[in-house]
Amino acid sequence: MTIVLALIIIAVLILVHEWGHFVAARRIGITVYEFSLGFGTKLFSKKKDGVEYSLRLIPLGGYVRMAGEEPGDAEDPNGFDKRTPLEKMIVSFAGPFMNFVLAVLIFILIFAVIGVAQPVDKAIIGEVIKDKPAYQAGLQKGDKILAVNQQEISSWEDFVGVIQDEPAHQPMLVTIERAGKTSELTVIPTVNESTGKSILGVYSQIRYERLGIFNAIKMGFVQTYQMTVLLLQGLGMLISGGASASDLAGPVGITSMVGEAARGGIVYLLSFTAFLSINLGILNMLPIPALDGSRFVFAIVEAIRRKPMDPEKEGFIHWMGFLFLMGLIVLATYNDIVRLIKG
Repeated sequence: MTIVLALIIIAVLILVHEWGHFVAARRIGITVYEFSLGFGTKLFSKKKDGVEYSLRLIPLGGYVRMAGEEPGDAEDPNGFDKRTPLEKMIVSFAGPFMNFVLAVLIFILIFAVIGVAQPVDKAIIGEVIKDKPAYQAGLQKGDKILAVNQQEISSWEDFVGVIQDEPAHQPMLVTIERAGKTSELTVIPTVNESTGKSILGVYSQIRYERLGIFNAIKMGFVQTYQMTVLLLQGLGMLISGGASASDLAGPVGITSMVGEAARGGIVYLLSFTAFLSINLGILNMLPIPALDGSRFVFAIVEAIRRKPMDPEKEGFIHWMGFLFLMGLIVLATYNDIVRLIKG
């Protein structure tokens, strides 16, 4: 189910992205031959208004095939190659732009329909993290914390404060109420490496407070902006050497992360989908041949030179970029497999 869910999310992101290119091209008047979801062998196709809509075997991509994109395909007066630099930039940017629009809409949906998560200050466990001390000791979701080492607990804030004051790696006695019965469990806390304080690996209960539609729209844009900034900072670290290429995740890693997000609930899954959509938008605007960003750059160069680049040279550059991207996918997949082996 995790694999199916991951494929559905990827397909939606690609569909939205390519739909942006498609609509922009049609509005400008560019001849479109095919709108494809996926690569490889054709599984299904239907022709309407001169456009072939197809579904292909490999769902990790898609494309809008327009007249005038391939070397030697220069006969159509409405081809992509015949358009002005500005029109080419609009078509190239439309795909990534729609990924940002999708992210905004997802966040608006979360804030307006589901709500903003707010912690509940009751000393009741909302979630237990697998393989952490609380999980290993047998604590469960819904357990009410009555005391820690005979010290009475009246709120979640009390509970966190007492745990953080206790020394790590030393057994502590936690008194709980479960299904109306009181019992005691021995838990050995570990250390939170970022704070240096003791933790058990549990979360408090949360409730969701819906925002009004106007606040939800505002927060949708704010959240998309903040996530975009974080992703750009991460990309900058990767380029500058502050992050390693081993941190890259490929299809296997994304599938695993989708599974983790799904286990966290619908809010986490939708938020992760928005994250992936922004990620796709940013990556496609990088000036790497074969990506939308390179077509955008070629259009700027054309505007400066007042003439387009030689189609064969541009095609060769895109082909080299495609090979580079395939290499990155192989590297990222290798990283995924190594992480799975190491656990």
